Amino acid sequence: MTFLKTHKLTRRQTLAGLGAGVSVLALPGCVRTIANSADASVTGAGGLLDDIAYNLLKLQPEGATSLGVDTGQYGYLRSRLTDTSMAGRRALVSTLQSDLARARNADKTTLDAATRTSFEVVESAYSTALDGLALPYGDVAVGGWRNAPYVVIQNVGAYIDLPRFLSSTHPLRDADDAQAYIARLEAVPEMLAGELERMKSATDMGVVPPDFLLVKAIGQMRSTLQDAMTGGAWVQPLADNAGTLGTDATLQASAREIVTRRIAPALEAQLAELYRQQKSATSQPGMWARPHGDEFYAWALRASTTTRMMPDEVHERGLEELAMLHGRMDPILRQLGYTSGSVGSRMTALGGDPRFKFAEGDAGRAEIMTFIKGRIDWIKAQMPRAFNTLVDPNLEVTRIPLAEEVGAPGAYGGAGSKDGLIPGRMWINLRTTDLHRKYDLADLTYHEAIPGHVWEGEYSNTLPLIRSILKFNAFSEGWALYGEQLADELGAYDDYAVGKLGYLQSLAFRACRMVVDTGLHSKRWGRQQAVDFFVQRNGSKVEEVASEVDRYCSWPGQACGYKVGHSEIVRQRALAQSAMGSAYDFKAFNDAVVLGGNAPLDVLAKNVARYIDTA
Repeated sequence: MTFLKTHKLTRRQTLAGLGAGVSVLALPGCVRTIANSADASVTGAGGLLDDIAYNLLKLQPEGATSLGVDTGQYGYLRSRLTDTSMAGRRALVSTLQSDLARARNADKTTLDAATRTSFEVVESAYSTALDGLALPYGDVAVGGWRNAPYVVIQNVGAYIDLPRFLSSTHPLRDADDAQAYIARLEAVPEMLAGELERMKSATDMGVVPPDFLLVKAIGQMRSTLQDAMTGGAWVQPLADNAGTLGTDATLQASAREIVTRRIAPALEAQLAELYRQQKSATSQPGMWARPHGDEFYAWALRASTTTRMMPDEVHERGLEELAMLHGRMDPILRQLGYTSGSVGSRMTALGGDPRFKFAEGDAGRAEIMTFIKGRIDWIKAQMPRAFNTLVDPNLEVTRIPLAEEVGAPGAYGGAGSKDGLIPGRMWINLRTTDLHRKYDLADLTYHEAIPGHVWEGEYSNTLPLIRSILKFNAFSEGWALYGEQLADELGAYDDYAVGKLGYLQSLAFRACRMVVDTGLHSKRWGRQQAVDFFVQRNGSKVEEVASEVDRYCSWPGQACGYKVGHSEIVRQRALAQSAMGSAYDFKAFNDAVVLGGNAPLDVLAKNVARYIDTA
């Protein structure tokens, strides 16, 4: 699916700039020696930023493949996987400390605003990650969104990530790619062993996941193990691309032997550790019940929102925003004839209306895919009304893998690689069509695809490489919610009032997340209390929110970033409108935010202030 062919900078031009060692967006005035750099051999702001980027990718080589930059002198990264062991964690800490010092010591007095922003982003991401890595357990993302206290659980771990990565992201275009694939398979047991080392360490500390998460994780791990015993999904990409690769059955046989004789036993060892955890697990869902749990949650909340908001403040703001949004939903519900009961109970009744349900089974799944395509076709045609600078996403809508569906959300999405060979994707959960309604699926599409995650990611792909790597939950999800708002403002629901309810319920759902996440991890809520809050207060579907709540238990704080980020973008827009008066321009503001790139919220505020000053 191709889109508007008016983007200012092609991906090929971007990569050419990266190959030259200079940021493609750096102006001539930015390319100068940084006198205070810790590494005098790296010249220019762009050179230093790219050096920092590749230092990180060397430790996380899957990211280089995802971005399409495992080429040339970095082609060896295509054969490697992340070191997940404690030693790998120590190496990450050392690299972050060294490169944070280099970024801080760089002379920024002569840099343009865009390059200064890139340094601000690095400093924020690296310092936050180092604070997280100082904690005694957990997975810490560097400028990412998936911070988890549990190394392996129902939605965390190589047993989930690698089969999807190898089947959808690792390229298989020629024999070299195939050999790199085999090399990565050979590295999988070590990756699983590294995770196991840290799992055992956490278990010995008393950091054990809730029992209900372990039930899910064990079921999924057993399924993955059963598949690995025959080669299964790990070997299938080689079989699917045999014609293109020009290889014979020998390569597949080699891969199958690696999987069945080495990967399967490593998975079995992780499964045994999950069983060990299960023996001491409780049903307490929150971090407050784990060692150092309050400390971990405070950090995770900071990393997710890129603010210093405390749990009580997040909780109260969530309740306030929920009340405001329900105040907007009430008159629409009344117009539709739903006049009795709370907004939540009326939305529950609306959700049971057969007019808004998709058919069951494969017929309904096909109906959902057709519906999404129609909404993408409509919204992409509206983008010239919302942006001056347009991008051209290569976009696919894909079903979430069957083995992942149980622990996955209703959908997720993101941009493709910098070279455009890996498309942006909206992944849709179709384990049951009852997850979706005709009045809320349009809004979900705008969030995950256009103008949300896929659209925003295309702009990040034109920035210096380090900016394509570093993603911030509050900005990513805040922008995706702002994308929902843009769709509404562009007329998505002008003739479809019930669709407007779906959009407002989506925003209210994110306000509920602020309440529920802090409730679970700070206010000692139980799992059922969290599910009931969504269902009773917002009319959310039980089928949807049960998995949602489980996700908050394994990714503390992450759920709070959505509405915090959206509210901040809206607040910045109001500031710009007030400061600029008649000079304010809707499209120019949107450009200023998205072209500033994915950034912590304090850096976003600086970008908007610069836009106001120079507009």
